[in-house]
Amino acid sequence: MITSKIHAIWSRELNLAEFADTDDFFSLGGHSLIMTRIQREILSELGIEVPMDQLFRKSTVAEISEHIESTLSAA
Repeated sequence: MITSKIHAIWSRELNLAEFADTDDFFSLGGHSLIMTRIQREILSELGIEVPMDQLFRKSTVAEISEHIESTLSAA
């Protein structure tokens, strides 16, 4: 569920219909302004604030989803 929501957010913000969950954000044309919008959308849709440094370090949908799931399970 989290992965599909993150994928949908990326799809909207990057204006891409198809990409793999393991594709790198920056290779897909992402940059800091788009990442800021993605951060805001994650908070809005999932109620989870992911720090910007984590979004830049974990630059795939799969990595961000894993980070969010581990954060939720630790809470």
